[in-house]
Amino acid sequence: MNLFSADLMKIKSELIHELIREMGLIKLHLEKEEEKYKNILEGVSPTYQKSARNLIHYHALRHYDLRKIQNELRSLGMSRFNNSTGHVMASLLNSQQILHHLVGEVGERKKSGLSIKKGLKLLNNHTKEVLGYRSKNRRVRIMVTQPTEGADNYEMVHEMVKNGMNCARINCAHDGPEIWEAIIDNVRKAAHALSKHVTITMDLGGPKIRTGEITPGPRVRKFTPDRDDYGNVIKPAILVLVPKLNEHSKTDEIPVGEEGFSKISEGDKLALKDTRGKARTFRVVEIQDEKAILTCADSVYLKEGAVFEHLEYELVVEGIPPKVQAIPLRIGDTLEAKYGLEPGKLPSYNETGDVIQNAEIYCDYEELFIEIKEGDRVLFDDGKIEGKVVEKKANSFLIKITRAKLMGAKLKAEKGINVPDTLLEAGGLTKKDKEDLRFVAKHADVVNYSFVNRPHDVVMLIEELEMLGVKDKLNVILKIETQLAFDNLKEILLASMKTNYIGVMIARGDLAVETGWNKIGWVQREILNSCNAAHIPVIWATQVLESLAKKGLPSRSEITDAATSLKAECVMLNKGPYINEAIKLLDQILSEMEDYHEKNENMLPRRKKLTII
Repeated sequence: MNLFSADLMKIKSELIHELIREMGLIKLHLEKEEEKYKNILEGVSPTYQKSARNLIHYHALRHYDLRKIQNELRSLGMSRFNNSTGHVMASLLNSQQILHHLVGEVGERKKSGLSIKKGLKLLNNHTKEVLGYRSKNRRVRIMVTQPTEGADNYEMVHEMVKNGMNCARINCAHDGPEIWEAIIDNVRKAAHALSKHVTITMDLGGPKIRTGEITPGPRVRKFTPDRDDYGNVIKPAILVLVPKLNEHSKTDEIPVGEEGFSKISEGDKLALKDTRGKARTFRVVEIQDEKAILTCADSVYLKEGAVFEHLEYELVVEGIPPKVQAIPLRIGDTLEAKYGLEPGKLPSYNETGDVIQNAEIYCDYEELFIEIKEGDRVLFDDGKIEGKVVEKKANSFLIKITRAKLMGAKLKAEKGINVPDTLLEAGGLTKKDKEDLRFVAKHADVVNYSFVNRPHDVVMLIEELEMLGVKDKLNVILKIETQLAFDNLKEILLASMKTNYIGVMIARGDLAVETGWNKIGWVQREILNSCNAAHIPVIWATQVLESLAKKGLPSRSEITDAATSLKAECVMLNKGPYINEAIKLLDQILSEMEDYHEKNENMLPRRKKLTII
């Protein structure tokens, strides 16, 4: 061996000994962190004892920036903890043992209590318990949100199961027990017919902060013909007269009462003066299924109480619902948010178009008006509209709009409000949630727990499950949809491990609004890693193949997103007219890519909290 080789060996030996020392310090830190959580670990279910310890080890390890150690291990041709999330201590001890061998030493052999093989087995077992059996040739399950139509359209539900649905999701924020039970019956009937198992999951609505009602508009409808570039009519305006409206009625349908409708005949000519006093003539071109199709060559503004005149009869318009209004907002506009249940108001303008009275929106979540501060951000409708609080009053605050569409946005009733800079106590079970939970406990396999923010929220749910006698029967999926939930994730997971089997849903829409679109990529990766450390299955949710489900055609980015979801244990699809096409495509993507992808985890720089208080 020449002098150069000897010096090189000495340098490598020093490097390896330094790595052994650093890993020893990391191991000591992991053990101290485990000791800190001794009391919590004693309360963890036997099912999750090893998983809870590994979760603590993982988060302790994430206090370090491991990139230097990883690069040095790579230079020695060793594993760099890239796939260590599910078995942290085992990976650390194995690496130490290999390093000892490289310098001719016999390192102390210690068992971690959780081997690499056992860590993967735990995740697979927990996934099967929470989400049911996997499909053939596909590890990742498919969860599908059930539409109201699923209650009376068995064929549609049957196709969902046939095309690859593993879990059916019912949202308690919509419909009611009668519809829910009918959907569940159809799902189970289809599963039985196809010899498949489909897990039933039900979402509790949770304490959502939303905009209140908005003052309704006038009872008016506008009908306009299509014209060419020269103003000539190429297609007349079309109206549909009906006896009365129902929940499925369209906006072009005008109610004229049962008695009046019975007098209409095909070919009749009707006359009417619209809201502007302009005379309009209509022709009845077709009658079918209690619908009379009318055409008119001119624009018509039709209001409640208007009268269609015929030589032998009259038809009075009765029952047009008021127009649903939305508040128009542009960058620089001011919106006043008020506490209460009153309907919101549109802005008032003077003759020159200047605002003389700001728009008002109401919200009945009292804590929002207590905790919000000047300078805090306020986001509406999944972040489509953003503003900043410029003045706070006793029961209201003024918001200056800082982001909206170029030509302005419209804020409607029942749209979500996010305040990522404001610390709210939102979370836990509402009165309605407790009522719905009784139905869920009786009919479902899993309860999806919305707006979990703190460990106490989980404790509240477990206590309720104990009261209902289903603590060890009904599994739980925790929906992580706020910045606060992300920051408290470790404690939330540890608290939930007191029950039998749990999963986590990454509600990427709400989470992206809360954390910021620029951070959602690494936020969801960190949630995946934390859950993998705890051997808890993850549901990848929100806007997966959304364009395909709703419009029939997927975007290129949606295909990529669907492929990336292989990192999770389940993917959720939302309802839409083309939902079965979406299930088919997702099944193909997940099945075909299974052989080319392994669930993997990458170590990241030191983890930072997002909450700014």
